[in-house]
Amino acid sequence: MEDHAGEHEKHHETESVIEKITEKLHGHDSSSSSDSEDEKGIKSTADAVKAKIYRLFGREKPVHKVLGGGQPADIFLWRDKKVSAGVLGVATAIWVLFELLEYHLLTLVAHILIFALAILFLWSNASTFIKKAPPKIPEVIVPEDIVLGVASALRIELNRALAILRDIACGRDLKKFLAVVAGLWVLSVVGSCCNFLTLFYICFVLLHTVPVLYEKYEDKVDAFAEKAEAEFKKQYAVFNVKVLSKIPKGPLVDKKQA
Repeated sequence: MEDHAGEHEKHHETESVIEKITEKLHGHDSSSSSDSEDEKGIKSTADAVKAKIYRLFGREKPVHKVLGGGQPADIFLWRDKKVSAGVLGVATAIWVLFELLEYHLLTLVAHILIFALAILFLWSNASTFIKKAPPKIPEVIVPEDIVLGVASALRIELNRALAILRDIACGRDLKKFLAVVAGLWVLSVVGSCCNFLTLFYICFVLLHTVPVLYEKYEDKVDAFAEKAEAEFKKQYAVFNVKVLSKIPKGPLVDKKQA
């Protein structure tokens, strides 16, 4: 009887231990599930807040991703200050050489080729006399796939631009027509003030300054751009009611609506 009672007590103790372990596991599962629900709630709230934040031009990706990522974006955003300063310095030297010193591109290319070929030619012929190895000139071959890829990309962009110009000329989109005319007028004014090289250099400098400044003052710029866009939409709505809505539409638009 005593042995039976002892076995019964051991069995009861074992069951109580199992029940405690089970309760702890259930408590852990419930807490982990509540934690996961809390994390989901926090994530959804963060996504909602992020969706309400205004970004310039409807940007959803970071500035680094917008610029294409990789080394070009690192150069524009001054991730490596030495490389960025070197690239900007070379561009400045080229602009000074051609614009201020009035050095012509064809003359520069010819002088560089003459200098390089003279050194290589003399080195190759003098290597037998000075008992040194001749220079190893690598064989440069332009890959066909790169040329075809660039040509295909240019063809797609050219066709897209021609399609946009055709739509504008046919009178399908008055807003786009006014935007293109304004852009071309600004381009003509800028072109009359400076030549192509200076314009290219200005754009290059802007690429090295505007993105990094925007990344630094992103929140302030986005807040100002949001107010400016709201004001522009308000003024455009008034202009649309008073002026644009009274202009007759093109024949293609009428046919499309019919």
